[in-house]
Amino acid sequence: MSTHSLGNGYEQKAAEFLRREGYEILERNFRCRQGEIDLIAREGVYLVFVEVKYRRDGGSGAPEEAVDLRKQQRICRTAVYYMVKRQVYDTCPCRFDVVAVEGRQIRLYRDAFSYCL
Repeated sequence: MSTHSLGNGYEQKAAEFLRREGYEILERNFRCRQGEIDLIAREGVYLVFVEVKYRRDGGSGAPEEAVDLRKQQRICRTAVYYMVKRQVYDTCPCRFDVVAVEGRQIRLYRDAFSYCL
């Protein structure tokens, strides 16, 4: 199985998990020149930008550790582009969540990081 197919499978699992948590999934794999956001969702009043990270086991570190400052900055730039393009820049608060998938375990980090550039 290709890395891309594997990633899509875990993003689908993350989306199903988030739906059970009360999120409404709006988009998957939003791409632009600034970067990519795995999932964009609504939870309550929040527009939520979700990064999904997968690791088979903890041998190479926890999946959430891979969302470093550089990755956060790229996600933030992409989020700004998305909000401007969809004309929701001033209409709702947003936040950045991380879903970590390690083996069969799924962990959700709400408000995992703040907006940064």
